[in-house]
Amino acid sequence: MKTIEGFKLRKLGNEFILVGESMALINFNKMITLNETAAFLWKEAEEKSVSQGEFTAVELCKALCAEYEVSPEQAMSDVEATIASWREAGVIE
Repeated sequence: MKTIEGFKLRKLGNEFILVGESMALINFNKMITLNETAAFLWKEAEEKSVSQGEFTAVELCKALCAEYEVSPEQAMSDVEATIASWREAGVIE
């Protein structure tokens, strides 16, 4: 998987949003909000997409376990749910 180029993570109060920075990516009917954990995962996914060309759920799970005190099973469940929401929003391919 990889992130779609042109989406930038921005902090808005206590939450984060993904903003499409080109007219082709802007959908005024939908705002993509992320909590702190999802924003952390987005940064990891974006970094892997740039450096390696893609990212995997396993890589994000490992990063989540390294950053937070969470079991691998819970981390993978969270990663899979986050990836599913990103796919639905159209910000990864």
